[in-house]
Amino acid sequence: MANTFLSNLSPEWLESQYRLWKESPQALGADWQAFFQGFELAGSGGGETAAQALKQSAVQSLIYRYRDIGHLMACTNPLTSCREEHPLLALSAFDLTTADLDRTYYTRRFYKKNATLRQILDVMRQTYCGAIGVEFMHIQDPGERQWLIDRMEPAGNRPPIDREQKLRILRKLQEAALFEAFLHRKFVGQKRFSLEGGETLIVLLDSVVQKAAALGTRDLVLGMSHRGRLNVLVNICGKPLENLFAEFKDNIEYQVVGEGDVKYHRGFSADLKTADGASIHVTLASNPSHLESVDPVVEGKCRARQEAYGEEGGQRVLPVLMHGDAAFSGQGIVAEVLNLSQLEGFSTGGTLHIVLNNQIGFTTLPENARSTLYATDVAKMLMVPIFHVHGDDPEAVVHAAGLALDYRKAFGCDVILEILCYRRQGHNEGDEPYFTQPLMYEKIKNHPLVHELYADRLKSEGVTGEEIEAMAAAIDERLEEAAGLPARQEEEGFHGKWSGIDRKYRHPEVETAVSRDRLVELGQAITSIPEGFHPHTKIDKLLQRRREAIEAGEEIDWGTGEALAFATLLAEGTSVRLSGQDSRRGTFSHRHSTLFDIESGKTCVPLSAVAGDGAALHIYDSMLSEAAVLGFEYGYSLETPFGLTLWEAQFGDFANGAQVIIDQFIVSSRTKWDRASGLVLLLPHGYEGQGAEHSSARIERYLQACADDNIQVVYPSTPAQFFHLLRRQVKLPFRRPLVVFTPKSLLRLPACRSDLAAFAAGRFEEILGSDADAQKVRTLLVCSGKIYYELQEKCEKDSRDDVAIVRIEQLYPLRSDLLRQAVEPYEKAKNFAWVQEEPANMGAWSFLRRSLAEVMGSEPRYLGRDASAVPAVGSHRLYREEQDRIIAAAFDL
Repeated sequence: MANTFLSNLSPEWLESQYRLWKESPQALGADWQAFFQGFELAGSGGGETAAQALKQSAVQSLIYRYRDIGHLMACTNPLTSCREEHPLLALSAFDLTTADLDRTYYTRRFYKKNATLRQILDVMRQTYCGAIGVEFMHIQDPGERQWLIDRMEPAGNRPPIDREQKLRILRKLQEAALFEAFLHRKFVGQKRFSLEGGETLIVLLDSVVQKAAALGTRDLVLGMSHRGRLNVLVNICGKPLENLFAEFKDNIEYQVVGEGDVKYHRGFSADLKTADGASIHVTLASNPSHLESVDPVVEGKCRARQEAYGEEGGQRVLPVLMHGDAAFSGQGIVAEVLNLSQLEGFSTGGTLHIVLNNQIGFTTLPENARSTLYATDVAKMLMVPIFHVHGDDPEAVVHAAGLALDYRKAFGCDVILEILCYRRQGHNEGDEPYFTQPLMYEKIKNHPLVHELYADRLKSEGVTGEEIEAMAAAIDERLEEAAGLPARQEEEGFHGKWSGIDRKYRHPEVETAVSRDRLVELGQAITSIPEGFHPHTKIDKLLQRRREAIEAGEEIDWGTGEALAFATLLAEGTSVRLSGQDSRRGTFSHRHSTLFDIESGKTCVPLSAVAGDGAALHIYDSMLSEAAVLGFEYGYSLETPFGLTLWEAQFGDFANGAQVIIDQFIVSSRTKWDRASGLVLLLPHGYEGQGAEHSSARIERYLQACADDNIQVVYPSTPAQFFHLLRRQVKLPFRRPLVVFTPKSLLRLPACRSDLAAFAAGRFEEILGSDADAQKVRTLLVCSGKIYYELQEKCEKDSRDDVAIVRIEQLYPLRSDLLRQAVEPYEKAKNFAWVQEEPANMGAWSFLRRSLAEVMGSEPRYLGRDASAVPAVGSHRLYREEQDRIIAAAFDL
């Protein structure tokens, strides 16, 4: 109860309540019982009841406030002196004085039932104002708060550490510091983005590996940017020193696999043994310089691994994300990933977030980098504990890490652990920090190294200087020895779950057809609903139409073709995962994978009923994010080479919001990091007069990124083609990301239908030729996607048998051989044109014009919109006029 509340009550009333409590304690609530117990402990009663109650209330308020804001007085910054007092924590702020220090109070939920105010203050200050500052009172669940209190206050956030563990801490500090010093001497002037000033990170990660393994974790997946990455690779993940040194010398000369990226962006994985003999697999995910972009990738990888473990997966796989202070507060994808943490389709049982606070971002100080007190304030959205720890106190860091992992195990939530340290060098080793932060770097220059500080501390506790020096000498010897060794040759080929997947792209003809009888059987199953389930009447009719189309073997639309692709794969034992904004229903109301009972609200997923052994269907409506969700699905695809993983944009151009994931991971990871992915991107594309932001999926951007068979870019035009394409994606002997431009208006266009025979025979055709009479054709039109139907409609309407239309269904890798076969019969054609909806500076024109010229012997005529700064006009009338002009021009050649 607050002092202000008690001060408004009359002494007479309080006196009556006190007498009532004496006669019958249970007659009052728990709060009043606690207060009267407290002031009775003070040794007076009667007329002093009100004053005693006020004192008791004040003590309770003091305890609460230390738990709430004690972190503001915590000693966590190595570069500043510790704060001795805070006005909100002064005794006077509670109407208490030094005369109250030795009075005994009832502490209710304090670690001991009764204590003097002096004892209470000692515990509060040690727990919340020492080397660890804790923010946890924003957590709304009282059980979680009490769990933390019970583990922090009894030991004052400073449990004892034995000698062996202290020596391990010192060794890890020495390994981190001496490694950086060696690189600085051996490879002068080379960038390494050193960890100097933040070496405690290695102690932290080492303790996380040890503790996590003891808690039952078998897979630990790390994500981090470039600062300190080399140190983590060597001293945590166990990357051979000789291989790292070879990369500094010349990775191509030493034939180190994955020379497509700089050494401080690469990943690594290894099986480690802990000090207790437990085994744990540690993976450091590859990451570009886009800092936090790896965060959702790690989460996706972990989710896939957890699902593979089964029900205990959340405890078997631990995601650990390391952030810089400026990036954690400044990068929007951080908030997106935090928001994923408790969502059904994306949760990973809690992530340990480590914020390595260098107190500077490149050259920008905190006051110019964020509008909040702490770099971690964005994480309060989750109501999870946030620990701020002194970077020069490795024992405090170890304790906080253990507490964080125990909390994660108990509650399945994220935990934030901020280590306040500094950056001894500039942004890189060639940068001069004194240019912009002279005062800060004067402090850093004179600040002792953390391993030296800790060594001095251990000396004062009885560890000899000889023992400490011997440990350092052994580390230096190992570094020198490794520098003279050749790099270890890495074994070629994919391993583990990727065994059997080829590295190279080729054009095999894989079998994707499914027998007619099987299609009908599955079609009946996926259009059946449980007895007593009440779908919307329109959905009931949709399912009936799907079943009738399948049974009749004709007029199968796009949504049905997709459902059959999913059903056949699931029945064959292939898992399917699809996420995106509103993807369960589908933006254009074409999918309806999840049905809702209009009476109970319960759901039904008919496709799940056909899943074979080991297969699962996961379709999720994602949060309103592109970058984090696409990154998550990319990470998931890295761990599921034999499953079908898809992400669907609400509109194709919305993928713009995930451009970093597309550019830095999806189209380039195979070249940079030797990592393959079979992720499918479904991007609705097509000009229907809906303006600039709902027309184009930016075909040109994906094609511009195409090289070395890195991705597949496809614009299919029939439901059967889409069916075979999806099945082909998991049946190919290799894996490449698949970018599919999917339709909007074609979802319901009567002409865009396929017969069941096209599903039961054939395969995906990269090029669809024309059946026009070659002797009559004078105009050859080549196009891709939706515009084919408008050209075909015009051709039939005008009875033009002198026009042939060829469709390029796979834009990349382009099958020039098949295109040549498709156009060869029309060598007598006088007119040759490429037709597209997009402006001339967009779409496939710029990419294909040279290939088309090589196939035809001359460059085709371009028919489409003029070059434009925007994808489409905002007027439906103007759109229609432009579209009509394109179609008319194609038949006026």
